Amino acid sequence: MLVRRLVALILVLTCASAAAAGGEWRIRQPTPPRDVRVLQRAMLEVHNRARGELGLAPLAWSRTLASAAAVHAQELARSGRLFHAQQPAGSGWQGENLFAGTRGGYDYGEMARYWLAERRNFRNGPSPRFSRTGRWQDAAHYAQIVWRDTTEVGCAMEQGQAQDFLVCRYFPGGEVAGRRAY
Repeated sequence: MLVRRLVALILVLTCASAAAAGGEWRIRQPTPPRDVRVLQRAMLEVHNRARGELGLAPLAWSRTLASAAAVHAQELARSGRLFHAQQPAGSGWQGENLFAGTRGGYDYGEMARYWLAERRNFRNGPSPRFSRTGRWQDAAHYAQIVWRDTTEVGCAMEQGQAQDFLVCRYFPGGEVAGRRAY
């Protein structure tokens, strides 16, 4: 009985604190361990399920892409800001999806599912006109995930002071001007 009351009090205080800060609140389950193998498994599962629903070939994990993603994720964590990496144009260009969220607040699959939620804004029009909203940014993460010519993915996550930063890199990169995702 005492334990239930303490849990209820903690919940009330947590909700009140979130409401006072003007933020959104929800009860969070403990996040799973932050492990490269768990990240790889979660990313391949989420990406390949979305691709499979469209009859597209699954992506393979690339250590090279994961290493490039790790370098940028570290830069994001150090700066505390979300921005795309500078990359050279040409055949070596890598697609890139980014996520930032409250530190420890999201599991890997949940991070990637935010990208998949853009499916509601996606239409398979020629890039960059693949968004139902008229803003390519509203469907770009999803478009990269389901880009037919993409064969590899590699991801990395770093913790900043207040946020987790997830970076996924794709090769060949998608969203090629004038071409459809699939």
